[in-house]
Parts: sequence; structure tokens; C-alpha cells
Amino acid sequence: MAFSSQQRFATTQWSLVLEAGHQSAPEAHAALETLCAAYWFPLYAFARRRGYSPDDAADLTQEFFSRLIEKSFLASADPERGRFRTFLLTIFQRFLAKEFDRDQAIKRGGALTKLSIDFNDGELRYADSLTDEETPERIFEKQWALTLLQRVVDQLGAEYTRKGKGDLFEQSRRFLVTSSTEISYTETAKSLNMSEGALRVAVHRLRERYRALLRTEISGTIADDDAIDDELMHLRRAIGGDY
Repeated sequence: MAFSSQQRFATTQWSLVLEAGHQSAPEAHAALETLCAAYWFPLYAFARRRGYSPDDAADLTQEFFSRLIEKSFLASADPERGRFRTFLLTIFQRFLAKEFDRDQAIKRGGALTKLSIDFNDGELRYADSLTDEETPERIFEKQWALTLLQRVVDQLGAEYTRKGKGDLFEQSRRFLVTSSTEISYTETAKSLNMSEGALRVAVHRLRERYRALLRTEISGTIADDDAIDDELMHLRRAIGGDY
């Protein structure tokens, strides 16, 4: 059965949240919680670059998401410019601007939903990615793009593993984002006990599936599927530093 573009729109995570508006629809709550759990790190990195300590940045990020999920600040979301990353950063900046009292936040937030977040790992990722010239906004945009891409790679790897092709994925993933020499194809094919031609076909399919999953992941964070290509361009610029 074919689905119209309107039906596809209604099933994306962020559009579900936007459509629910001020309602407490269970599917919107679940979609928002999923998005927050997936994209917490760019906000943590933003807070760290703003000068908060690791502990304060962790507490503020957790408290922010808890309140976002439970209270739902959706009145501030603009369906006409419905990018989840834009909404999230705007609301988080307002949250930090209130000079939130961390001790009071912990006391008041005890009953709120807590996301399972590994902030120790987040701090290591932040330290590894930091460069002197990056502003908090640039760090947020870059880490958003890298987080999204890593989620796509993880999904792709899980698919191949379920099909019993985990080794093929691990040895072929280098071809996803880099141009490879003839030697690398030859060596990889030999390692996988495949012909070079068969490997090239497999890599072509891997890239096609990667692109499809990438577009699906992006569609879950925007309100309109027509904006996918624009969002792809933004992600490329964010990673390259050209924005």
C-alpha cells in the first residue's frame, strides 16, 4: 500500500510532537523522549563551552530534558520552521539565561523523568572534539551533525549484523565517507574472501542503504520532508566549519 507524503509526514518523530501541540498524546511524549535521549550531547557540549563545569553541565542538561519532556515547552515551537535542533537550542539558551540554581533544580526535579545519559562518556567526547576557535553555537551544530551521522552508522551496522553480515559492514564502512584506492578494495576483498567486483557491488548497496537511513534520521528531526536536502547541506557545512 502506497503512502502519501502527508501520511509520511505524520509518522516522523518531530512532526508527531508538533502536531500534538499542548496535548498530552502518549505517542508525542514517547517521540519527544526518544529525540531527547538521542540528541542530548550537543546541548551538553554547548553548556560546557559556555563555561559550566562538567557536573553543572550534566545537571543542567538532565534537568532541562526532564522538564522539556514532562512540562513540554511546545508553545515555543514554530511549525513553519520546525527543526528540532533549532527549537532545542533556543529553549536551552533561555533555560540557561535564567541562571538556574542547580541545587534547587535537583530538589524540584526529583519526580521528573530522567533520561539514561552517560555524562562521563560525554565529557570524554567533549574534550576530544574541542578546538579553541569554536563558539558554543558552532560546537552545538557540529556535534549535532556528528551525533546524527553516528546514529545512522550504528543503525546500519545493526542491520548488517542481524543479517549475519557484521564482518562485511565492519570492513566496508571505511568506504562510506572516504574515497578509496584500488589497493584498499583489493585488500578488503581478499580479507573478506570476496572478489573485488562482488565487494564493489556490496559497497554500492551499503552506500545506498546509508543514504536512505540518513534521510530517514533527518526526517525525524524536521517538520517537513521537503526540507531534508536543506538539512543535509546544513549538516555538511556544520561538520566542515563553513556556516
